[in-house]
Amino acid sequence: MRYLDSNSYYRQRFGHRMYKAALSLDVTCPNRDGSCGSEGCAFCSAGGSGEFASPADLTISESLDMAIGKLSAKTGSDTGFIAYFQSFTSTYCEPDYLRRALLEASAHEKVEAIAVGTRPDCLPDEILDVLSDVNRILPVFVELGLQTSNDKTAEWFGRGYRTGVFDEAVNKLKERGLNTTAHVIFYLKGETREDMLGSVRHVVESGCDGIKITCLYILKGTRVADEWQRGELALPTMEEYFDTIERALEIIPRDMVVHRITGDGPKSLLLAPMWTADKRAVVNYINRRFG
Repeated sequence: MRYLDSNSYYRQRFGHRMYKAALSLDVTCPNRDGSCGSEGCAFCSAGGSGEFASPADLTISESLDMAIGKLSAKTGSDTGFIAYFQSFTSTYCEPDYLRRALLEASAHEKVEAIAVGTRPDCLPDEILDVLSDVNRILPVFVELGLQTSNDKTAEWFGRGYRTGVFDEAVNKLKERGLNTTAHVIFYLKGETREDMLGSVRHVVESGCDGIKITCLYILKGTRVADEWQRGELALPTMEEYFDTIERALEIIPRDMVVHRITGDGPKSLLLAPMWTADKRAVVNYINRRFG
């Protein structure tokens, strides 16, 4: 690979492949409950980007057993699992609730690491203490939803915080020794290729350990679906998207983990771009172009 992909990184760090077992906590987001908004981000579905996660009404141990069971069909014996708290904003809760959940996950016999998806504006000191404490037991990976460094774009989709808040959060996480990854979305409304590459540069300069990049998905029931149906959003072909990825990889240092350069939304909700639904074709294209 022309970049440090997550599989290579996990093999280097853990000695084998690692799979994410997606979980949900009983949480919401500050831009859903009225704290800074009530409709969520314009591209976010009702599931809070956790359509593949186990339901929140199970115990953490039960959720892990369910998620690992689903993954077992494609995993071999020489594998490990990351308990991935994916849905909504996983640190938007009481510190004791988060602590109990992370400790229960860390005690599961098949879990070797924890990943926590959250927003940079939901990391008060008490929550950072929880993450730091659990990080002494198992590695904790914190994933921050930046999406773009362009505050004007962020206002369009309703992010609810300015980019400076992301920078402060990364600094606090790094001070505590927590591995930090930023999520970036390409082809948000009105962004040029230089805007997208600017977001990648911002993540690199912030000191993050990793980056995740995806194309904007149009999912049923989201506000961007209405704009797309009115012809107000232009989405790339697969080749156009990966042309931009090629430029992004020129910016990303070889020691920064590129956790993904695309993804696949839930097929039951996906409206566009439809090329993302053919996962095998996309993976084959990536291997030919970047392998």
